[in-house]
Amino acid sequence: MEVPNVHISTSYSEDEWLQLSGIQHYAFCARQWALIHIEQQWIDNYLTTAGSIEHERVDDYQQSESRGNTLILRSLRVFNPILGISGICDVVEFHSNPHGIHLSKRQGSWIPYPVEYKHGKPKEIDADRLQLCAEAMCLEYMLSCDVPEGSLFYQHTKRREIVTFNTELREQVQQYCKQMHDYFNRGYTPKAKFRPRCKSCSLLDICQPKMLNSTSAKAYIQQTINQ
Repeated sequence: MEVPNVHISTSYSEDEWLQLSGIQHYAFCARQWALIHIEQQWIDNYLTTAGSIEHERVDDYQQSESRGNTLILRSLRVFNPILGISGICDVVEFHSNPHGIHLSKRQGSWIPYPVEYKHGKPKEIDADRLQLCAEAMCLEYMLSCDVPEGSLFYQHTKRREIVTFNTELREQVQQYCKQMHDYFNRGYTPKAKFRPRCKSCSLLDICQPKMLNSTSAKAYIQQTINQ
């Protein structure tokens, strides 16, 4: 299935685009994002490895198919020059809807519906929702249409979480994208700040948040002994 051609009026040139998936890292921890996307450091742990396997399973299927009134595209490349991001959507479903858009070589009208596959279970923070919203904003730019909602599918629960792309999420995506570009252009990596979520981070040994937050090397060693 082909998507309509678009005229690109860029705020960022193509060589300035950042990885769309990075917004999930940034929402989780700005320092983690910088270590990965600026300093190019990455170590798999059991969580990231399991997540990669789940994405490979999604990508293993044929690239497009039809199921009733739904068209399904997998591994769809998307971009938004206004936000300065590009990436790949796990799945984009096109639901038949009289108020939707027309697609090349397809009859009827369709509304895009992004679906992102995630390992584990729904998170309290909005990291996954922001990534999905960023995908929707890319689709809106490319297809000149509204994408009001999408879904996150979590392997732990085997259920979809419907995400409505409200004003708050959209503004957060815009804000994070601006901050990411600013940090990237300056080559700036935020200082470490230890939080409970650090324990599940694959970059914990590289980041060393407890040591960098200590007032002195002596205090860090004493803190480690006391644990």
